[in-house]
Amino acid sequence: MNKKLAAALSGGAVLVVAVSGCTSGGGDEGPDPKLVSWAKTVCDAVPAQSAKIKSANASIAAIARDSNLPPQSAQKTYVSAFQDLADGYKALADALDTAGAPPGVESGAKLQQDAAKNIAGLSTSYTELKKQVDGLDTKNQGKFAKGLKEVALQTKEVGKQGDNGTQALKRLEQGEVKQAMAKQPSCKVAASATAQPTASATAG
Repeated sequence: MNKKLAAALSGGAVLVVAVSGCTSGGGDEGPDPKLVSWAKTVCDAVPAQSAKIKSANASIAAIARDSNLPPQSAQKTYVSAFQDLADGYKALADALDTAGAPPGVESGAKLQQDAAKNIAGLSTSYTELKKQVDGLDTKNQGKFAKGLKEVALQTKEVGKQGDNGTQALKRLEQGEVKQAMAKQPSCKVAASATAQPTASATAG
């Protein structure tokens, strides 16, 4: 398995870091209690999904270190990982939808909707990648490798989506929203977990 190909196929962890990168504190007075309650709805969904996405990326990265992996095994790993990525991002989008607009935040509804839409789109893209890999011919190594290259090209587009999602989340996580999230133990746990060197594992 080509290392660059495997690296290209693993592009999902960065967005969760944005979701859970909320450990910095705010002012002494603190945010509105309603906003803190809103943040809890979002943050409580993060640790489990962060772990799922991190694990999926680790599975894909591991393929890069196993050049003798048979196509059937590689396919199974990719299908499972892409499904986990799709599920993880869908759950995060659902959490934002459930939370609704952050109370008392200017343009909060638009910021929340943009972030949820971006993450939901990322979930859909990973579902499509899973379908593509699932349909590859594992009996012919050459055809399988060619098919994976096409999938890798698709992941570049998904990577751009991930960048857009990260920016949408950063726009949402400003000011009092960031302070409210910083008060949530679940966000702190997730931020700590995603701070581990996932990126370096997928860059080889």
